[in-house]
Amino acid sequence: MPAYPALVTLHVTAGALGRLLGPMVAWTDSRTHSGATDLAASSPPPTQPPPHRAPLRSRHSTLWPWYLTTVAAICATATLMVLWHRPDLWWLIPVSALTFALALLGRHATARPGPWTHAYVHGLGGSYIALWTAPLVVSFALHGPLYGLSELIAWLGPTLLVLPLLEFWRRRLPIPIGV
Repeated sequence: MPAYPALVTLHVTAGALGRLLGPMVAWTDSRTHSGATDLAASSPPPTQPPPHRAPLRSRHSTLWPWYLTTVAAICATATLMVLWHRPDLWWLIPVSALTFALALLGRHATARPGPWTHAYVHGLGGSYIALWTAPLVVSFALHGPLYGLSELIAWLGPTLLVLPLLEFWRRRLPIPIGV
């Protein structure tokens, strides 16, 4: 298989895997924290852990490394495809970097103390929205039937659909993710 088609295959495969892993990360993170609601409501948080217990560690899904690796692969292959085949789309490289930065924000927000649910939800959610926006933009705006202002459907549609759902989910999280 020639190199460029192999790169496209890797990119599409990583994209599909990322779109599968995103909800799994969110679901397992939510499940990890759902049992702590009663404890958090019944007693104030200790200022220091008792001497017989280890300090609290970040509680997050074990799927995060897989999701981050997948998003990194998507961003790296997208950058290579732009540089190799479509240098006129150079402006997608910073968009790709921001997608990975959002995923990192979501992951690192789980390790922060206090109410970092905004950063967590919108970091994970924003990177996930980008994983859906990219194929829509490529299929419908760059190589498809949408032209002019109608291209905004592909660019903004996923955000307008998913952002209210993310905010609803954030408000229903039982405790701040980093606590």
